[in-house]
Amino acid sequence: MIDITVRDEVAVITLNRPEKLNALTAGMRRDLAAAVRAHGDGSARGIVVTGTGRAFSSGEDINQAVDRSLLDEVELFHDLTRAVLETRVPVVAAVNGLAVGGAAEWTLCFDARIGTPGAEYFWPENHIGLSVSNASSLLLTRLVGGGRALRLVLDSSRISAEEAQRLGILDEIVAPDALLDTAIGLVHRWTLPGTATGVHLRLLRPSLEEVERAFAAETEAAKEVEGSGIAKAGMDRFVNRDR
Repeated sequence: MIDITVRDEVAVITLNRPEKLNALTAGMRRDLAAAVRAHGDGSARGIVVTGTGRAFSSGEDINQAVDRSLLDEVELFHDLTRAVLETRVPVVAAVNGLAVGGAAEWTLCFDARIGTPGAEYFWPENHIGLSVSNASSLLLTRLVGGGRALRLVLDSSRISAEEAQRLGILDEIVAPDALLDTAIGLVHRWTLPGTATGVHLRLLRPSLEEVERAFAAETEAAKEVEGSGIAKAGMDRFVNRDR
């Protein structure tokens, strides 16, 4: 469900579960973190992550997660963000369509996010009874400001590619057939011979220390919604919505 190719010295990681809108199982999240770490040590010039079909990813596969520990699920998302921030090379999201929940949150730690006109961002957790993860409590605020971040999460509403670009979530919007070339081209531009990109990634990315503090706070939030029962009730509603 994950394809990895190296194109022009750039590792392209493609979520390939289009029949489920690239929903992320626990195994897929483990494999994604491993793939990022395998190519983030400098063996590739950079990493591009994209999806197959009409979604980048619909986020956590709630149908599989409903009977699992919410804390385990959250930690798998946290490790995706940790893996990206540990890399020594640029990581770019090529957002080909809908990005939901934990998958949308994961892209917030990337060094750039390029989308198509059909890209959308959607944080549905609040209305399901779940809490955000991936250090998005820090990273979304860092990108769009505290007030806007709060509204995006509390409203649980979709935002278009144009709105995502206006808010600073997407850096650029390009035609679908130019998406991968643009993302790979950005990695090439940032890693020309003689550039000090690795140094600046360390200086300008959010520090792992502050990200780990956000992880800890989000884990406590997950404990709260799990302990109260609202998370399980919300996931049950989601799983049974069409039955």
